Amino acid sequence: MVAPQPILIIACGALSKEIATLVRVNRWEHVRLTCLDAELHNRPELIAPKLRAKIINFREFYENIFVAYGDCGSGGEIDRVILEFNIERLPGVHCYSFLAGEDIFDEIASEELGTFFLTDFLAEHFDRLVMTGLKIGEYPELRDQYFRHYTRLVYISQTPDDRLLHLAEDAANKLALNFEHRPCGSGALMSHLKAQILKFASS
Repeated sequence: MVAPQPILIIACGALSKEIATLVRVNRWEHVRLTCLDAELHNRPELIAPKLRAKIINFREFYENIFVAYGDCGSGGEIDRVILEFNIERLPGVHCYSFLAGEDIFDEIASEELGTFFLTDFLAEHFDRLVMTGLKIGEYPELRDQYFRHYTRLVYISQTPDDRLLHLAEDAANKLALNFEHRPCGSGALMSHLKAQILKFASS
């Protein structure tokens, strides 16, 4: 049997747990995962250049590369990078849509325009990424500057975890937002990645 061609997935660090689980469960020994720092979401203009550098570093070793990002606030710059290298990415605007599934995400978002979303990763690292990363802990007045147009926080959980649920509720309290919990799993992300792995295998 011919060994499958090695595949590199370049992902946002916020998706590392879900993707690593998928690779392990499916025993995809030919798939390697490398991630960019999730803190780049506070500086989305930096994602595309760092992604481009990562692709350049690895393209001589991997014929098959896939990008596990949405647009993620890059203003189309991520799409310009993947077009340059003829690489595909996950569908959708950001990780919330391909974790919850685009239809479910659109439904939740349309219910209330001022919705701030948390995933398992963001609930776990809320203080580091939001309170410290945006300096709200140091300058509380920044909360109103960043979140004045938001009215609720929706936690789209990937796993049933009481500790993460508590952290998400605490995050809503810190931002003075109404809290809702919508268990969504990560099936949509898994389906997209499985389809891409199979596409590489058949090419």
